[in-house]
Amino acid sequence: MNPFRRWQSIPVSFRVPAIVAILMVVITAAISERVLDRLSRIQESYLNGLAGTYLDGLSSSILPAVLRGDVWEVFDALDRSSTVYEALAPIETVVTGSDDRVLAASDPGKIETYSVLPAEYSARYGPGNVTIDGQRLTGFAHRELIYQGQHIGTIHATFDVSHLFAERREVLITLLVTNGIVAVLFAFGGFLLVRRMVGPIRVLENHMRSAAQGVAEPISANEIPRGDGEVASLFHGYNALVHAERERANFAMQLAEEEKLASLGRLASGMAHEINNPLGGLFNAIDTLKEHGQTPGVRETSIRLIERGLAGIRDVVEAALATYRPERSQHPLTAEDLEDVGLLIRPELRRKMQRLEWDVVWRSSKELPIRGGLVRQALLNLLLNATAATPEGGQVSFSATSTERMLTIDIGDEGPGMPPDIAGILLDRDPGPAVRAGRGLGLWMVRRVIDDLGGTIKIGEKSTGGTAITLLLPLEWEDQKANAA
Repeated sequence: MNPFRRWQSIPVSFRVPAIVAILMVVITAAISERVLDRLSRIQESYLNGLAGTYLDGLSSSILPAVLRGDVWEVFDALDRSSTVYEALAPIETVVTGSDDRVLAASDPGKIETYSVLPAEYSARYGPGNVTIDGQRLTGFAHRELIYQGQHIGTIHATFDVSHLFAERREVLITLLVTNGIVAVLFAFGGFLLVRRMVGPIRVLENHMRSAAQGVAEPISANEIPRGDGEVASLFHGYNALVHAERERANFAMQLAEEEKLASLGRLASGMAHEINNPLGGLFNAIDTLKEHGQTPGVRETSIRLIERGLAGIRDVVEAALATYRPERSQHPLTAEDLEDVGLLIRPELRRKMQRLEWDVVWRSSKELPIRGGLVRQALLNLLLNATAATPEGGQVSFSATSTERMLTIDIGDEGPGMPPDIAGILLDRDPGPAVRAGRGLGLWMVRRVIDDLGGTIKIGEKSTGGTAITLLLPLEWEDQKANAA
């Protein structure tokens, strides 16, 4: 993880105080630098003035003695100046003549009289009046002695400036401590302030997480702050969104029920034909029995006709009840369930003059460990969609193959193909805008059924044209459950 992503992963309640602390450190550094720079300039200006006063006074007092070459008088002036200018803290003062030989020094034991002044004394001066050596904590200054325009000598002075650097350190420590305390206080205050500001956002985050898990609850009035208009407006907007989503979900369920009722209506109209045709034969047989019931041959033929007609009506009614009766939705799937689906779809096929290609390969077991009612409903919806997509006179295909672990069902049509948004209802994680717009609700019901059964849906194109939908339904046998346990 790169540093930027790692920084983004830190909560806002910690990021903002950290930013405040960093800004305070930057501001502290800038302020400290300016304060120390200003202090150093003031100190240098003060030292320049004090050194200039010292050199002016000393030069006026020793000028006659330098002209006469009186060493003792020059030394006496140097000794007296060290006590008079104690605030300057002079360390060493050397007076040379015009030939750069030493006339007198404040420390004669270090530099002898009439000796040549060491070269380092002349090389230590900078462009200013006073040159400060930060490593040795000393300052250097010199003044040429001029009499009637003639150079008669030079004063070389060394000062102790350690107190100036000590003052700078004290100021720096004071700035660091003060600004550090202020930065900590600001960071802590920013932490508390941001936590208070983020508190309502966390309430909204918790409700949104609950909504993502399928339980969208509006924010209660007790959690909505009264003084913060922006947060309150945000919470009211979220509540309006929750209510709108609930209304949309209810509307989608109503549309789904209407779609289901419409499918039932189409089936009912087809079933009416399936039942009316045998009923016509039944009534004819009854009339025949009334008139010619004494004839044995006529009676037997009429009775067989009545039996076949009643058996047909019974099969149609039982198939419809088995598919849409909720209390039987938990029964295992059998081959008869698939045959009932073919029986129910037959009226719609006959109405559109379509053919049904039927291929079922059933395993030796009579029942499969999967809820038959849900499978029947899903297959009936898919077959109704296939007949609706296939033109009149076309062909609808249905095949089912069962293995030890999987039931594979393929349903094909000869339609123009399934639009991507409708196909997304079966394939995508989110049904998408099609369901919200009230489209493909039958397929949405199929998707919910297959998800409940733990199955998978695949959509492809047939080689002869049209759409092929494949359902892969896992089988859970008792011995498999026992082995897993």
